Amino acid sequence: MIYVELFWAFFQIGAFSFGGGYAAMPLIQAQVIDKYHWMSMQSFTDLVTISQMTPGPIAINAATFVGNQVAGIPGAVIATIGDILPSCILVTILAFLYTRYRRLALLQEVLKTLRPAVVALIFAAGLQILVPAVLESRENVVYIAGHNIQLRIVVYFLAALLLLRKTKWNPIAIMAGCGMAELAARLFTAIPLQ
Repeated sequence: MIYVELFWAFFQIGAFSFGGGYAAMPLIQAQVIDKYHWMSMQSFTDLVTISQMTPGPIAINAATFVGNQVAGIPGAVIATIGDILPSCILVTILAFLYTRYRRLALLQEVLKTLRPAVVALIFAAGLQILVPAVLESRENVVYIAGHNIQLRIVVYFLAALLLLRKTKWNPIAIMAGCGMAELAARLFTAIPLQ
């Protein structure tokens, strides 16, 4: 039964996550945390981090990771197949239709209309990841407006955002730099690694 649930959950994610991995994050959260309760929000944040750092598309990495956590290697294979199958079917159909009707004005209008929705999904996914990371109640937090704010996390976020916008640095190098900065901060202040 768990294999059917894994396949169906990630089949739905693969079928409705237009715009790539970041746009799929709210759908993954709805299935993995809200519907099936396979993970906590903290584990989901770790899942997002691992999915971004490993090679390959984020949604497929997330499917493999969740499937492995829930049902081992067979679960990872089934969740991954469930995630990629809708895309394979849909892309095959769309490639045929697009090559045949690409000059149609209606098709161009539909594609223009989808762009803002994809941006909104990516923005929502970013907020769902950022807010729990910044508002965690751990040590070394600053109390602002009734919330425990992780000041270092805010600094890393702003620095990474600035570097991504103003330089041509590789995003992986920026992520590694933020990780090394946090490691150095914890070693310097003797905060236990968790």
